[in-house]
Amino acid sequence: MKIGLVLSGGGMRGVAHIGAIKALEEHNIFPSYIAGTSAGAVVGALYANGCSWQHMLELFKTVDLFSVKKYARNKPGFVDASKYYDLLRTYLPHDNFTSLKIPLYITATNLLDGSLKVFHQGELIRPVLASAAVPGFFAPVQIEDGYYIDGGTLNTFPVELISHFCDQIVGVYVNPFKKVRMEHLKHSYHILERAYHIILANESLSKFEDCNLLIQPKGLENYNMFAVKNIDTIFQLGYESAMEEIRSNPSFILTMTSSVRD
Repeated sequence: MKIGLVLSGGGMRGVAHIGAIKALEEHNIFPSYIAGTSAGAVVGALYANGCSWQHMLELFKTVDLFSVKKYARNKPGFVDASKYYDLLRTYLPHDNFTSLKIPLYITATNLLDGSLKVFHQGELIRPVLASAAVPGFFAPVQIEDGYYIDGGTLNTFPVELISHFCDQIVGVYVNPFKKVRMEHLKHSYHILERAYHIILANESLSKFEDCNLLIQPKGLENYNMFAVKNIDTIFQLGYESAMEEIRSNPSFILTMTSSVRD
């Protein structure tokens, strides 16, 4: 049985993906295909290359989003995503989709023509950085003649990229969307983030029914996209929510167990 793992965007909340992966592995659920966007593309690439959940968590803990050394100079953005190339190269030394142990599909948005680009072959690291380049914060990433930003701008939950390959789909969605009060939107960046999440929710909700197991970590609404000081907590929320979802869906586990016996 072929299992697809779909990992949404979500900034630093993407650490919850790692917690969910730990829970899935503890139930012997391993993907045959992976699709991801933004933070989901980063986690997806690492996992597809064979990184353990411990090593993935270690990477997120070493990332300093607000380092002066990473500031974009003469580029439209606060942070230059390309300056994270060397860090990712230590985890993805071969920089090519063909080197991955699990087929990976990731999305990025072409800023010039407004089209969605799906990357699944050729060079790996720059497409991953492009997929995670949150607009307004990261500068666009140049790949050939295009300039790319966060794939979540057009598709933050790319279920359809691998659904036709798979018998079962496990989705992990880390962009919680709930009604808020105006007093919680105190700054301009709160407004921008809220508007961004409205767009993401509108595009993603219809895909939830395509997942055989859908994990939406509870409590993530308390952390913003750049919550660099809460990594362990976010990881634990992903793990606990995945465990809860797995336990509440015994039929899914029975299907997995039956396929292994067969």
